Amino acid sequence: MNKKFLAVCLAACLAATSFAQVTDGEKALKAESKQAEDGWKLGSIFGLNFSQTALVNWAAGGENSLALNGIFSAFANYRQGENTWENTLDIGYGVLNQGDLWMKTDDKIDFSSKYGRKAFNDFYYAALANFKTQFAPGYKDPKAATPTMISNFLAPAYALAAVGLSYQPAPYFSAYLAPATGRLTIVGEPTLAESYGLKAGESTKMEFGGYARVNFTKNDFKNEWLKNVGITTKLDLFSNYLKDPQNIDVSWETLIALKVNQYISINFNTHLLYDADVKLKKADGTLEDKAKIQFKEILGVGFSYKF
Repeated sequence: MNKKFLAVCLAACLAATSFAQVTDGEKALKAESKQAEDGWKLGSIFGLNFSQTALVNWAAGGENSLALNGIFSAFANYRQGENTWENTLDIGYGVLNQGDLWMKTDDKIDFSSKYGRKAFNDFYYAALANFKTQFAPGYKDPKAATPTMISNFLAPAYALAAVGLSYQPAPYFSAYLAPATGRLTIVGEPTLAESYGLKAGESTKMEFGGYARVNFTKNDFKNEWLKNVGITTKLDLFSNYLKDPQNIDVSWETLIALKVNQYISINFNTHLLYDADVKLKKADGTLEDKAKIQFKEILGVGFSYKF
């Protein structure tokens, strides 16, 4: 990941804002359309997937298992005159039971809030706050006699505050560029400090840099073949000015929910991560020499409700 990659992404966002002259009639029509969009735009997706296997005297072998995975993604966006306020909350948790062992398969808490005031056209001066962590401990090898903990609640956690310019041509899409951004990394477990770029004995690390986010959230498509589909995707990019600014941290999440009928749905969730400060642990407990791209994919069929 390098600065050129970030520059290309930001240029693409700005290129989409090229100005065009319109007639007085077109201006009036656009103003009327904007007025119709004022107020709150609310939506959410809830999914619960369950699977179970039971074996009794099964000659081919196998093991009893139980899996449960839940997701919740909600947004509350407000637009009134020259002001906008976007709020999103993404929660996910999953567990797998085999024999007497319970293992975590998914775990995340991600909350964002962004306030903007109109600058010109569809551009807004904006301030954003974001917080990410997880609910419960995670282990490298849960089946080991003494499993090694690799994460926990507030270990790590990331708190981010940014000031910049937001492009919001529609309630369901926004692109945000913040050249002044502070990010706080919190690691509440002392043994995990070095795994997340902190020095031994430290519990927090402060970074200052540039941040960009592109967000698309929509679950009210008018097209017949998309009316039962809800989509949320967001791309976050961060460069730390104070240390190795050429290393771009990347977080790209996508959630697609397809309703088969009123209560049955198919959920597809992906998350790609890259953070140059995060080092994975080897089998012997030591850290890898360099960071690696992380990827998670969850496909589930189960109960879902969209509102």
